[in-house]
Amino acid sequence: MARLGLFLLVLSFALHMAAIAASASTTSNSSPTDYIVASCKATRYPALCVQCLSAYASAIRQNEQHLAQTALSVGLSRAKSAAAYVAKMNKVRGIKPRERQAVKDCIENMRDSVDRLSQSVEELGHVGRATGRDFVWRMSNVQTWVSAALTDHNSCLDGFAGKGMDGNIKAAIRQRVVNVAQVTSNALALVNRFATRHRA
Repeated sequence: MARLGLFLLVLSFALHMAAIAASASTTSNSSPTDYIVASCKATRYPALCVQCLSAYASAIRQNEQHLAQTALSVGLSRAKSAAAYVAKMNKVRGIKPRERQAVKDCIENMRDSVDRLSQSVEELGHVGRATGRDFVWRMSNVQTWVSAALTDHNSCLDGFAGKGMDGNIKAAIRQRVVNVAQVTSNALALVNRFATRHRA
């Protein structure tokens, strides 16, 4: 009876170790795209996350900092594009005064967003081998600025609230700004993930 118990214990341990080895092998052999798909599960918009980052899989190289940096860079690029688009809307003829004011406010919000995301990309680039308090301070800066950029996106959209604002301008701006907000939200989730895992 004791031999049977010992045999089962050894067998159980061997199976457990084999499962761990198989899992490690699968993780190390997974492709860069698989890494992105797995990482994007931590975001609010995983399909959009994968769509935005898959093209950069070889540059990300299954590295969490590169992943967060790339996600922020994509967010910055989208924010710049949306800011330029909103600025063009200010030149449209025949829009109502209230719409024009909302567009002007949105231009300011999007400029602020671009500034904050630019700062975030730069700061995350300086994290490098930072440790301890320096790491925490730099990551806190990045998280604060990306969160503020999300607030800027929401402020832009709030300016178009109400039925009197419904129309083509609102719809066109909303489509672009919502996309930027979703990409930025995903970037923040990946930044938070990187910060949490490396703070310990």
